[in-house]
Amino acid sequence: MKLDILLGLQWGDEGKGKIVDVLTPAYDVIARFQGGPNAGHTLEFNGIKHVLHTIPSGIFHPNKINIIGNGVVIDPVVFQKEIESLEKIGVNPVENLLISKKAHLILPTHKWIDAMLEEQKGERKVGSTLKGIGPTYTDKAARVGFRICDILANDFLDRFERIYKTHTDLLIKNSFDPQEEIATVFNNWLNALQTLLRFKLIDSEYEVNYFLKEERKVLAEGAQGTLLDIDFGSYPFVTSSNTVAAGACTGLGVAPNQTGRIIGIVKAYCTRVGNGPFPTELFDETGELLRKQGHEFGSTTGRPRRCGWLDLVALKYAIMINGVTEMVLTKPDVMDNFDTIKICTAYQMGDKITTRFPTEIDEEIIPVYKEFRGWNQKLSVEKDYENLPQAFKEYVAFIEEATGVPIRIVSTGPDRSETIIRA
Repeated sequence: MKLDILLGLQWGDEGKGKIVDVLTPAYDVIARFQGGPNAGHTLEFNGIKHVLHTIPSGIFHPNKINIIGNGVVIDPVVFQKEIESLEKIGVNPVENLLISKKAHLILPTHKWIDAMLEEQKGERKVGSTLKGIGPTYTDKAARVGFRICDILANDFLDRFERIYKTHTDLLIKNSFDPQEEIATVFNNWLNALQTLLRFKLIDSEYEVNYFLKEERKVLAEGAQGTLLDIDFGSYPFVTSSNTVAAGACTGLGVAPNQTGRIIGIVKAYCTRVGNGPFPTELFDETGELLRKQGHEFGSTTGRPRRCGWLDLVALKYAIMINGVTEMVLTKPDVMDNFDTIKICTAYQMGDKITTRFPTEIDEEIIPVYKEFRGWNQKLSVEKDYENLPQAFKEYVAFIEEATGVPIRIVSTGPDRSETIIRA
């Protein structure tokens, strides 16, 4: 049995949470492999919206194992709030959620350092969610990080005090005032550790490989999106982890030859939160309409998302980097009443036309568009792909032909029931 990987092919917010929830019945294990509570995976069923930040999106399915892998960074306070929210609606996550001992912990000081560094960037701000993600991964790379297993160590408080002193010295040196009651914040953080200790802490690399050896079906769930990858995204306007398929190998401890299907999620248009290049961004009424009809506001920050047309240059780049075997198209229903829809097929940079996603964007990019007629029909009323309007099927066929990758699932609305799986 191979590890299947599901990830986003744009700048995040592609609808991964819903699709993981839809696919979970076909899997035995769902495992998050990177990122932290800067992720916001939204699921909707029975008329209720649920937002997960750290916990895998398979948690609502009884008898399915969910794993937070070693590549994830965890804020105990955020995690505690997620657990409490789940328990309030009758979900018992203690029964089916396992946590890697090697996952790193976000300290309150990490969030303050995040805010300090963002403030220092001035006009070059990345648009951080200020959740402490970057500084936590920085400490991990610097080999001074604080891991889940450290909670269990006899010298836990000594280790905690060492990293706390290092952080506070940095904050004091930069005259940064967190404007919070420090003692209360840290007491809340330490108390939240007790919630983590309610769960089974595991050597997740052994567990995941054991499940695969036992012919159990495992789905790796990515956070953020390919174009926010620390290596291959639009650096420096990226996240602090590897969001691409290769990140699932290091984030779960699985060898590359043990990977199977690579399922890429692509929104029928593009959105981006925070700063950074966005070639197809729309600043007109169409962009505002996409935002309004798509409810494009960050599930983690509440910030309005920047909106634009689908970008095939960026999409084909993401498909290449990840080795995508199939795609899921989400939110085409947002454009149900559009008369004309556009797809960017190339970039004009100066006097040159290119279909390559550039490493450095130091000049204006003019998107080259292909226009499509809108379908002017409500997609969510149909449950069979063949009954969808011809204009929409032409739109899908063009994306498939241009990328060479089939679209296996079409999401026609936010609820898990509003999903068409193609034969």
